[in-house]
Amino acid sequence: MRLLVVEDDPDLNRQIFTALTDAGYVVDRAFDGEEGYYLGDSEPYDAVVLDIGLPKMDGISVLEQWRRSGRTMPVLILTARDRWSDKVQGFDAGADDYVAKPFHMEEVLARLRALLRRVAGQATNEFNCGPVRLDARAGRVTVDGNPVKLTSHEYRLLAYLMHQQGKVVSRTELVEHIYDQDFDRDSNTIEVFIGRLRKKLGVDVIQTVRGLGYILQPPQGA
Repeated sequence: MRLLVVEDDPDLNRQIFTALTDAGYVVDRAFDGEEGYYLGDSEPYDAVVLDIGLPKMDGISVLEQWRRSGRTMPVLILTARDRWSDKVQGFDAGADDYVAKPFHMEEVLARLRALLRRVAGQATNEFNCGPVRLDARAGRVTVDGNPVKLTSHEYRLLAYLMHQQGKVVSRTELVEHIYDQDFDRDSNTIEVFIGRLRKKLGVDVIQTVRGLGYILQPPQGA
């Protein structure tokens, strides 16, 4: 899953980036409102962490413009603890949740998992497709209860397909959601990762839809 962090404080931006990357997400960063608005308006993020007090363009304005232009990705806003008015403004502008500063990074991670679950129509952190289970909180994949060791890119690919289970996902969409903006993107590598995933999972859950992409669904008869 690909996320955007918009925070002007370099240390906090780095801390959030590191925590999200360690949790298995692909993360792009912006340090002011104008850059954040541009990235959020032009790239297909699965969720955004957005500070309200930003230079060049405040977070509320960024969020309002995203929503006016039809951008629907979940947005978690960061607010000062004593500014309840920020929370109200944020929700009215289209925010989905908030975290008050100072905060524990685990809370940010938990709230983002909840937002991503909601978008996927999922009630828990565990995603299942036939015998394949992905625990988004632990970053663990099992097949029939047996652990499967995946590389970071393989895990990101499977996680995105799990969140889109039952839908056809194109190679281009997969590239956009498992690589950050600076990565040398090559859609041909998706086929390599799909082949590796199929081999490691050992069950027929990833189907190729000729000319369109891939779909994750339980094996026939499962």
